[in-house]
Amino acid sequence: MNDNIFILDTTLRDGTQGEGISLSADDKLKIALKLDALGVHYIEGGNPGSNSKDIEFFQRIKDYNLNAKITAFGSTRRKNSNAETDANLLKIVTSGVQAATLVGKSWDFHVHTALQTTLEENLAMIYDSIAFLKQHEIEAMYDAEHFFDGFKNNQDYALAALRKAQDAGANWLVLCDTNGGTLPDEIQEIVTYVKEQLHVPIGIHTHNDCELAVANTLAAIKAGARQVQGTINGYGERCGNANLCSIIPNLQLKMNYNCLPENNLAALTSTARYISEIANVHMPVGQPYVGNAAFAHKGGIHVSAILKDAKTYEHIAPELVGNKQRILVSELAGQSNIISKAVEMGLDINTNNEKTKTIIEKIKDLEHQGYQFEGADASLELLLREAFEEVKTLFTIESVKMHIEKTNGSMISEAIVKINIDGQQVYTAAEGNGPVNALDNALRKALVQFYPNIEKIHLSDYKVRVIDEKDATAAKVRVLVESTGLNNTWSTVGVSSNVIEASWEALVDSIRYALLHMEKVDLKIETTDRIGLINH
Repeated sequence: MNDNIFILDTTLRDGTQGEGISLSADDKLKIALKLDALGVHYIEGGNPGSNSKDIEFFQRIKDYNLNAKITAFGSTRRKNSNAETDANLLKIVTSGVQAATLVGKSWDFHVHTALQTTLEENLAMIYDSIAFLKQHEIEAMYDAEHFFDGFKNNQDYALAALRKAQDAGANWLVLCDTNGGTLPDEIQEIVTYVKEQLHVPIGIHTHNDCELAVANTLAAIKAGARQVQGTINGYGERCGNANLCSIIPNLQLKMNYNCLPENNLAALTSTARYISEIANVHMPVGQPYVGNAAFAHKGGIHVSAILKDAKTYEHIAPELVGNKQRILVSELAGQSNIISKAVEMGLDINTNNEKTKTIIEKIKDLEHQGYQFEGADASLELLLREAFEEVKTLFTIESVKMHIEKTNGSMISEAIVKINIDGQQVYTAAEGNGPVNALDNALRKALVQFYPNIEKIHLSDYKVRVIDEKDATAAKVRVLVESTGLNNTWSTVGVSSNVIEASWEALVDSIRYALLHMEKVDLKIETTDRIGLINH
């Protein structure tokens, strides 16, 4: 194992500067606890001198005995003033943090243009501010803003800024690619040179404006940097910060550095997804290591190979980062895809080769119609169970009617459902705040007396995608419904040129899947075709 790499997570500070991200003090507290459980070394909680929300976070986090060092963020003292009276520095001290990151200028252009002061005064600002923190026994990190741009334009001054921080007692000198425009070979060359000139440990802080933040961070580590500053899922201003979800496994699994405590790496995926939920930001399915599609396989040749040995198309075992292998079924699927999904469900299809070919052709035909089963595993499971097993019909849908009326300024939706359960006809009606909600309510109302556990599930997401945009309002649509209950979440799909019909089909599949797993029985709904008929 190579050297230890210290991880400073700035999701709660730099990450919140990303567009669309806003975290409450409660949100920050939850994320901090999750990051501490992951094993990062520093958690940068915010700037206590900028807003009351960050002050609240620093006060509340004191009640928890964390392993990570809670870190405050601030800037060097104001020009032509004293550190001892600087309001922002004083708030860092009174926040009670163990460590602090101070950002200061290292590019002469910024000193003249942004600060509008002299080069000498900027150096004094750096020295005084770091020394002030050290006087209060706070671990001090100097974030040299725009360091790489500054180095390329005025190497002597950029180094002078670092030396001032070093002379003042800084524990870390962090080189920042603030504009995100530096290339990896430049990063490695400059970090190598800087490390030879100074004796204080070097950190790296990169931004992703050229899609190089991860590569630049790895280059800096290779050159001798030993602290990484970044965010979970790469959140941050403009194009984001360096993504710790890629950096940490690359360092630990590929470059043999020690970043997290032993076995903690397996919590990376759950941490990334948890923080994505708290931040209310959609997580890209193709995000390396932790994305839902990071270890997903669709092509038949690929699937055939990984069934023999996963290393054929997986660069690591997904379990190392807490992820899992997924087999997708689509128009590109081969027999291996179907077999893999069926085995996953416990179906024995060794003697069903003809059935396998039939279901592959059916899936390809359905996808040609507009279905997509990659994001609708529950609908796919129902198709496979119907293809490979003798299934019991639990209920048959005889008719569905919709009534929509606008009265007194309000739109009222009513659904009427007629179903047959074991020869008993059930006829129910229900209203909803829209046609889909009314259909959902009516179907549940009809079934609940026979299957009471159905009350434990609910619709958690609903998406509509237009398939043929050129057909305008007559276009075919695809509806994806996500349902949650009984410690599980599943998705189903429906397709039609009628959005209500597509929604109905997805809703019915959702109920079928729920009953299948709640009652531990196999079921099938008899319909005229895959989509079924709705009687208006």
